[in-house]
Amino acid sequence: MTANEQGPEPESARRRAPAGAAVLRAEKTEAIREAVFAELAAVGYARMSIEGIARRAGVGKTAVYRRWRSKLHVVLDLVSALAVQGLPTPDTGVLEDDLLMLYELTSRVLRHPVASQILPDLQAEAARNPDMAQAVQKALREGQYGVAIGIVRSAVERGEVSADLDEELALDLIAGPLYWRAVVMRAKQPKGHTQRLAKATAAALRAL
Repeated sequence: MTANEQGPEPESARRRAPAGAAVLRAEKTEAIREAVFAELAAVGYARMSIEGIARRAGVGKTAVYRRWRSKLHVVLDLVSALAVQGLPTPDTGVLEDDLLMLYELTSRVLRHPVASQILPDLQAEAARNPDMAQAVQKALREGQYGVAIGIVRSAVERGEVSADLDEELALDLIAGPLYWRAVVMRAKQPKGHTQRLAKATAAALRAL
């Protein structure tokens, strides 16, 4: 039987990828992401380069450029991904306990060596770069702030705080103290600090 007698070529056989088409392998993408975090912590955003990222990830520069146009786009993508992941929302049924869980989770994140190096650098870059500022703000609002507002609204539903409280002020009260100590002052937390902070914040929210 000749090729013509065998009938038309199957559709799947005709739909071949074009020659030289790049396949973005997930494991390589993850290696690059990890390399970006390590490079940020090691040299900071200003000195970070695509060459350094590629070298640390064990890939060529082309592999990075296939995924992101520049180092800014790499970092913006990572910051946005962190926002999507977020933190779990505590649901203990008591405002003070919800705040304590949030503070303990956040404290562990902020104490991580990589986070303690990267966050101040990203904040400094955000002051100069509107795109970075928008990404950092989105990450904070959808991450830490998103969890905090969930805690506040649950407390409103339980009658623990007033339904008329100022949510923006409430978010400042919840998120500000830990960030100030860990990121701005870079000071260690004394023993029992998160417990005292949760109690004080809960009292402040009830007074709003």
